[in-house]
Amino acid sequence: MTVSSIPINLTRAAHVGISVSDLDTPIAFHQALTGREPVASGTMHSVPFGASQGPSIAELRYATINLDNSLGINLIEFRNPPGEPTRGAANRPGSMHLCLRVDGFDAVHRRMKEAGYAFLGDDYTFIAGEVTPEAALGTKVAYFNDPDGTNLEIIQPEGGFAG
Repeated sequence: MTVSSIPINLTRAAHVGISVSDLDTPIAFHQALTGREPVASGTMHSVPFGASQGPSIAELRYATINLDNSLGINLIEFRNPPGEPTRGAANRPGSMHLCLRVDGFDAVHRRMKEAGYAFLGDDYTFIAGEVTPEAALGTKVAYFNDPDGTNLEIIQPEGGFAG
């Protein structure tokens, strides 16, 4: 049996890690967005952990906010070595986004706008001729960034995206 034929079964996400420039600002942002307090926070200073990610050392502050589906949002401020902002646009290979599922899209979108969240463009509802499968028609999305430019999305999925 070759290595590539051995099933790995990576089917559950544990967390999404977001590198931030100053931990306090994104904690406040994500608390306002999710209504959740961090479930864990602290510091780390480790040569082996840094080496496991590529840098020679990792000196950092972190906080984790958990969502209902057990997905953690890990906010990480690397103090040593500090990194450069990526400013990743949605169409840049390697760029990622965190998508938050909502019920009552229109009400959530309106409340976010009233609270001062700046969306990247107008909200959008998938229509015929622009998306397949047809079952996805009616899915509503809107995109915005956190204070460090991380791409975020809210979605009210339908049909093919409702999984």
